Amino acid sequence: MWAALVALFGLLVLIFYDGLYAMVQAWKREEYSHGYMIPLVVAFLIWQKKDQLEKIRFDDSWIGVAFVLLGIGLYFLGELSTLYIIIQYAFLVTLFGVVFCLVGREGMRNIWIPLLFLGFMIPLPSFIFNNLSALLQLISSELGVAVIRLFGVSVYLEGNVIDLGNYQLQVVEACNGLRYLFPLMSLAFLCAYFFKGAFWKRAVIFISSIPITVLMNSFRIGVTGVLVDYKGIAMAEGFLHDFEGWFIFMSCLAILLGEMWLLSKIGRDGKRPLREVFGLDFPEPSPQGASIRYRSLPKPFIFSAVLLAVTAASSFLLVQREEIIPSRTDFSAFPLQIGDWQGKGERMEQIYVDALKFDDYIMANFANGTGGVVNFYVAYYGSQRKGESAHSPRSCLPGDGWQMTGLTVKQVDDAHINGVPLKVNRVEIQKGEYKQLVYYWFQQRGRIITNEYLVKWYLFWDALTKNRTDGALVRLTTLVLPNEDMSDAERRLDNFTKSVAGVLDGYVPGADADPPQIVAHN
Repeated sequence: MWAALVALFGLLVLIFYDGLYAMVQAWKREEYSHGYMIPLVVAFLIWQKKDQLEKIRFDDSWIGVAFVLLGIGLYFLGELSTLYIIIQYAFLVTLFGVVFCLVGREGMRNIWIPLLFLGFMIPLPSFIFNNLSALLQLISSELGVAVIRLFGVSVYLEGNVIDLGNYQLQVVEACNGLRYLFPLMSLAFLCAYFFKGAFWKRAVIFISSIPITVLMNSFRIGVTGVLVDYKGIAMAEGFLHDFEGWFIFMSCLAILLGEMWLLSKIGRDGKRPLREVFGLDFPEPSPQGASIRYRSLPKPFIFSAVLLAVTAASSFLLVQREEIIPSRTDFSAFPLQIGDWQGKGERMEQIYVDALKFDDYIMANFANGTGGVVNFYVAYYGSQRKGESAHSPRSCLPGDGWQMTGLTVKQVDDAHINGVPLKVNRVEIQKGEYKQLVYYWFQQRGRIITNEYLVKWYLFWDALTKNRTDGALVRLTTLVLPNEDMSDAERRLDNFTKSVAGVLDGYVPGADADPPQIVAHN
């Protein structure tokens, strides 16, 4: 039995290695640093049921095989669509199925919740994480300023920049609260699991971790602002900053425990002490003199092992598949004179180049002598495989004090790309009295896409049907000048968009690009 379990676990690691490696790499970030502990906690939770599991006669259950097949299917989808998140969830579904095959229905009734807890070790997709991060930055900034004003300190807020007069504090990603939210949600799930009470009480314990984290993080930002106002900028840096974070997290945990104590006093079980309601029990020892029956390997378990062995062999063929990367002209040859627009190229700092992981890009400021300037940026990816894909501007536009005040989809009149009318995302952003207008779209294998989720779908579909994942993000930005209104900036962007749309065809391959470059991925 143990040899079979070790061999099967080795197969799972072999098949899902890329996704698991990316997951462990994500655990190095503070938001997901609790991920290292989750497999150990799950092992403890299953061991906690040892006395119940050893009394169950494990029955054959072919339901587990269905989960294994689903997990294998998701694995191939993840590999073809180059999305780590699908591979990681495929691993959990497959693991769930293997355990189901081994212990049967009765066994799963005891351990399905601990297995569900494994989901907390998987990081969020980057586009969801970035959008959530930007939202929490703004919420934390507004609530933090409210705390500062409670102490009678004069403060002005621009987006996520807190202006104290002598000092400016920026609520950056590190202060968005996610580094507390994900670990606290995991702890709240455990607390709800151990809590012996009504289901609604357990749900309240888990869900309340979200507002507790947001409010306490905002309180931390507010207190930091007050200390900076009285003691200087050093109060927002170094040891004190880290200590405040640790203290706030422990305070969140204390509030959660206090909430559990309060809930234990409500309802029919109100007379029971918290130590009885909080069921952190250990398994009873096996009864002396009990007869021991050794289990044989269930047939569904053996069948699942064969399926995984075939999948492991197939995975070696899959990673050797040839991906088509169309030939194209580099952006180094992109003209800086387009109609009456004259451009000046810019270079991006290396730290951003490393983070965005594109294969080629252009960034230039274009002017046509009327006073307005359009910033033109295109990031091209020859292969948007796992971890390397176009980043949505919706994730990065709200930052450095800028707030997104409007988002619509519009069609630019008389603008065509590959013969298709051009639709763009039209975004208005504002920072204090300053305003900017942004157009952006995703130009992907002959398609013009404005929806970030459709980008992911077509990435999967084209990888499956065309062996292509190339594509680009195009973004145009212009500042609304003091003597202008938004309609003036929009006319300027429309004019430049019509001029540049036809030029892009040679630099971003379309649906029938040739001759191709064939690349084998290992």
